[in-house]
Amino acid sequence: MRSNGTMRTRRRRPLAALTGLLVTAGLVLTGTTTAASAQTAPARTTAAPAASVPHATASPTAADPVGPRQGDFLSAFLYSVAKPTALPIGANDWSCKPGRAHPRPVVLVHGTFENRYANWAALSPTLKDAGYCVFALNYGGTRGPVLATGDIAKSAGQLDAFVDRVRAATGADKVDLVGYSQGGMMPRYYIKNLGGAAKVGRLVAFVPTNHGTSLLGLGLLARLLPGADVVTGAVCPACEQQVVGSRFLKELNADGETDPAVDYTVITTWYDEVVTPYSSAFLAPARNVTNETVQSHCLISPITHLNITYDRTATRLALNALDPAHAQRPTC
Repeated sequence: MRSNGTMRTRRRRPLAALTGLLVTAGLVLTGTTTAASAQTAPARTTAAPAASVPHATASPTAADPVGPRQGDFLSAFLYSVAKPTALPIGANDWSCKPGRAHPRPVVLVHGTFENRYANWAALSPTLKDAGYCVFALNYGGTRGPVLATGDIAKSAGQLDAFVDRVRAATGADKVDLVGYSQGGMMPRYYIKNLGGAAKVGRLVAFVPTNHGTSLLGLGLLARLLPGADVVTGAVCPACEQQVVGSRFLKELNADGETDPAVDYTVITTWYDEVVTPYSSAFLAPARNVTNETVQSHCLISPITHLNITYDRTATRLALNALDPAHAQRPTC
């Protein structure tokens, strides 16, 4: 029970939650400004790289810098502000061939207002060191570090094209997907509506917006203010689509939340400041669904939404989900 936590944890928890909320608010403002600027900025014509993914955003090229391993989200995001096409260590080695131990490549899918480096600067090298072929895409935007703001169905189409490219390069029939926030929910649209069920073995989702978010009530407030939701939808379609009760989520969750051909793991935290309540990230119980909280394995953990992909316990849960035959006990 939560009352068993230490006094130190109770002191750290409000600070961690406040820090996460402030960073979230900053990302929201940054994302809104960036999206609005993108609508008014003049178009720039550039030559498409020969190996680009159809309809994908910021497809990987030889010029994309590889950033260092990071220990937290904020450090990674600030690095990506200067280098928005940065790749995390280990990602997008198109010559990688999966071995017998890990026959399915892992595709990393970032969250709203973020990018592949900001979310995966720690997990990507961890997976690479563990022997996986790792790939990460940017999606849902045109340029800059603030992405995944576009229409979610179109973003799922970008994921579809990227997965096909990974399968073609590696020779693998299926991939495993690891997603964060929107990136944990959007692949369900791909699986359900774009034929992804035949191409995906596992979906491991960190704090996914499976049943929407109110951003601690701000999203629902926008619904109550005349015209506010229209403005939100204009600059960030994915934001409006992820608000609790949106038409997009109702249709996504109708007629069953999962596909029997895919194994699903949800990893969340009691102290999620974005997906509230935290349990709304969970998928409906099924034979192929595992719903986890970090605190079930590390009671004193104060981890929040923003930093969960940099958390030791959450990382172990993800590794266990990808390779249950060699699962290890999560530790704090």
